[in-house]
Amino acid sequence: MNDTSDNAKDDDKYRAPALSKGLDILELLAGEARGKTQVEVAKTLGRTTSEIFRMLMVLRQRGYVELSDDGDRYALTTKMFEIAHRHPPIRRLTSIAGDEMQRLADDINQSVHLGIMHSGKVLVIAQVDCPDNNVTSVRLGAQIPLFDTASGRVLTAWMEDRLRAQLLDAVDGSAERRKDFIEGIPEVLEKGYCENASLTIEGVVNISCPIRDFSGKVVAALTIPFVKRLSGTSIRSVDESREALLSVCRSISRQLGASVHVD
Repeated sequence: MNDTSDNAKDDDKYRAPALSKGLDILELLAGEARGKTQVEVAKTLGRTTSEIFRMLMVLRQRGYVELSDDGDRYALTTKMFEIAHRHPPIRRLTSIAGDEMQRLADDINQSVHLGIMHSGKVLVIAQVDCPDNNVTSVRLGAQIPLFDTASGRVLTAWMEDRLRAQLLDAVDGSAERRKDFIEGIPEVLEKGYCENASLTIEGVVNISCPIRDFSGKVVAALTIPFVKRLSGTSIRSVDESREALLSVCRSISRQLGASVHVD
């Protein structure tokens, strides 16, 4: 018996073309900040405009996509993000981390965001602003290229070598960024956190620390895009902010059941 032909038969047996088309559209639009026209979606996916139109109408009726004000471009709504937050592990993580993040932001007068790995990018699932009038923060729901982030290094540093290699092979990015990212991982493992100059905003220092679950696995990264303040009622140094961040990450990890894996 030919295993290959048997697998092909099984694949044909369980095909759901309409579902596949819908998922193709969602995955395509997930990477398009401005959205795409019906013609662009059809051309990119190699489909006819008529079959894409039917799928877009269903997705729009269900609230997954919306039309731009000019009625020309389709873009994702926040519905998928909202559904993801109903997933028990994420809901528990954000519930536990929320109060801790707010206390940290108030204490050090810096914004804080919580990220997880999602489809080879860092997805921001929680974000808290500091009390100061001037704020540098990352948008809730943002998907940030892996090689551009301190949190990306934290999320990949403690992966098994094989899984990390597979992930890095699948992620797009310049050779220089990839090399710098990989070479920085040993330092993250040695220190237990990542601290480096922002690759997207000059003058910002990103400080990112791991959060572990009951098994000791790193499931999220809590990050401060540190801005040096010249005035205000609460001015903390990078060192003070880092120590406060490490303490909060240990606290969140313990509440997730990682007591034996954290100091």
